[in-house]
Amino acid sequence: MRLSVPGPRSLAGQLFAMQAVLIAVVVAGYALFSYVSDRSQAEEAARRQARAVARSVADSPSVLAATRTADPSAELQPYALKVMRDTEVDFITIMDPRGIRWTHPDPQQIGQTFQGHTEQALRGQTFTETYTGTLGPSVRAVTPIQDGPRVVGLVSAGIRVEEITQRVQDQLTALLGVAAGALALGAVGTYVINARLRRHTHGMNAAELSRMHDYHQAALHAVREGLLMLDGQYRVALINDGGRELLGVAGDVVGRSVAELGLPAPLTGALLASEPRVDEVHLTASRVLVINTSPVSGGERRGTVVTLRDVTELQSLMGELDSERGFTQALRSQAHEAANRLHTVVSLIELGRAEEAVEFATAELELAQALTDQVVAAVSEPVLAALLLGKTAQANERGVELMVSEESSLDDGLLPESLPARDLVTILGNLIDNAVDAAQGSVRARVTVAAYTRTSVDTPELVLRVSDTGPGVDPEHAEAVFQRGFSTKPAGPGGRGLGLALVRQTSQRHGGSLTVAEADGGGAEFEVRLPLRESGTAAEGVPSGVPAVRGAGGDA
Repeated sequence: MRLSVPGPRSLAGQLFAMQAVLIAVVVAGYALFSYVSDRSQAEEAARRQARAVARSVADSPSVLAATRTADPSAELQPYALKVMRDTEVDFITIMDPRGIRWTHPDPQQIGQTFQGHTEQALRGQTFTETYTGTLGPSVRAVTPIQDGPRVVGLVSAGIRVEEITQRVQDQLTALLGVAAGALALGAVGTYVINARLRRHTHGMNAAELSRMHDYHQAALHAVREGLLMLDGQYRVALINDGGRELLGVAGDVVGRSVAELGLPAPLTGALLASEPRVDEVHLTASRVLVINTSPVSGGERRGTVVTLRDVTELQSLMGELDSERGFTQALRSQAHEAANRLHTVVSLIELGRAEEAVEFATAELELAQALTDQVVAAVSEPVLAALLLGKTAQANERGVELMVSEESSLDDGLLPESLPARDLVTILGNLIDNAVDAAQGSVRARVTVAAYTRTSVDTPELVLRVSDTGPGVDPEHAEAVFQRGFSTKPAGPGGRGLGLALVRQTSQRHGGSLTVAEADGGGAEFEVRLPLRESGTAAEGVPSGVPAVRGAGGDA
């Protein structure tokens, strides 16, 4: 025969059993206390009743008169039986001072000696006692019958202990009925509460809940993505390690409002929004984040669940891909143009006009070499020089002339290691893309780039300036133009309003500044100033080694 060992009960079942046992113990204890208390109270009430009856009989004038007759029993026995019935006592015994009974419930006991103590009564005192007489154990009172100062008789009235016990048992039966009702009501209430608890705990026991909590905590801190949970008042209810890192918050932030975390205004607004957000891009001081928000509701708003993903590196790769696409298009265009020019040279040779063919080919080479020499002479830093040459070809393809100003002077090796070339590409590439977009279609479409170093307040700094011949920037939008999502152009497949926000982010990460003003010939002029720090002295509060961000097609 196999014995089945019951598995661990659910937490709700354990609580139900514990509460049922607790209620039973409380009710049983209360019943026992009530029984003892009621027994004591019943005995005390019996003593008071016996005392009162005995004193009433002893003080009766007819009783005193009967004690003076030759046969007191003849008058006192009927009287005593009548008083017994009226007062609900078990016996009334009237006797002479020697204890010889004149009355008794059992007529055969009349004339016999009273069983009990009478010494105090003979001294004129009334007292009570519990004594076992002819009727069994009883609570009795004994009092004197006095004729002036002389004791002429005694009266004893009593209630049997058995009768007292019966009274207590009747009370106890009623009490147990009430206790049983209370236990049943408590059990029903406990069952209802635990049924609701079972729904909330999904029927799991304490060990399973503890294990689930351990898994929850491990998973919460293991994932690299950020997780943020807000309550109904938009206070932080939970945040994992990834969320702290991505948002750049430290310390105990649980219980604090989102508005108190010091996040950028657009990001704070997204977290405080009541409607859900899906794959929305936001910038912090050093990262590009994609956030998703989902409200938690169950008839009323209970909070918000926020997930955060770091797409800084992804955004950088997307920007580099866009640049490569632009270079590819420029090379395709240049290859097409070169093929046309080569056909022209071949045709001139076939026509026997070799000198004109050489002159045509030489002029094209000199033009391309002059452009390269101009850029390299002004900016010999290889990464920026390559960027300018590539952007020049792209701009020419779109009908925009890109020029490097004469004041540009940036030698190779001048930039410190704390200012990565990728960040410079992010800044200058986005500014040139914006400028080309703005200048395209204008009269004498032109973009002018300046890159040089200078000393300002004993601190060397790098200045990058890009101006265009476009419509310019409305002074009312001078600040808004740097915010993520702001754009004066139609939305494209990759989104708009991110380029200048990335430029400002990168500039601020290196302790620099970004400003916009009206260019001399009309249009807009954007200027970035970056302090040239020694290697390893990044801007205060910004971690070194943060991945550079390249915009996916800079725009404003």
